[in-house]
Amino acid sequence: MSEKFLEGRLRLFCNSCQSPIYENPVPATCLVTIDDHERLLLVKRSVDPKKGWWCLPGGFMELQETPEEAGLRELAEETGLCGKIDMLLGVTSNHSTSYDTVLMTGFLIRSYSGDLYAGDDADDARWFEYENLPEIAFDSHKNFIKLYYSAYAYTNPSNS
Repeated sequence: MSEKFLEGRLRLFCNSCQSPIYENPVPATCLVTIDDHERLLLVKRSVDPKKGWWCLPGGFMELQETPEEAGLRELAEETGLCGKIDMLLGVTSNHSTSYDTVLMTGFLIRSYSGDLYAGDDADDARWFEYENLPEIAFDSHKNFIKLYYSAYAYTNPSNS
């Protein structure tokens, strides 16, 4: 590989075909899942990065998946719950030591069914009161949680 200036930045190029090698963010989803008591569902990570930390259910999109399908698949894999997406909370990106940049899509889920258990990539899965959240592993997850409770929660936790 070699580097050349193209489209306003230094890019990698294949030495044999001289085509640019575009490096793009890795798409992922996370789910702000809320129960009837305004509690938030979190999973305790069983893998690095941030093994042992709490985060929203979610993960990386697979080929041929929409962000919504990826989020619902991850919810089922990590928590045993089948959900219905209420709304898109937003899209953001953050730095990752493993993937450089992760493009994160956050969804809200209020309708779900099934029995909660810790599944794939999770050591634990629990509901938490907003006032008693553990340390959250990823900034993008923190931001989606804060967004939900400040703008969309049925009750304002700061008035509780």
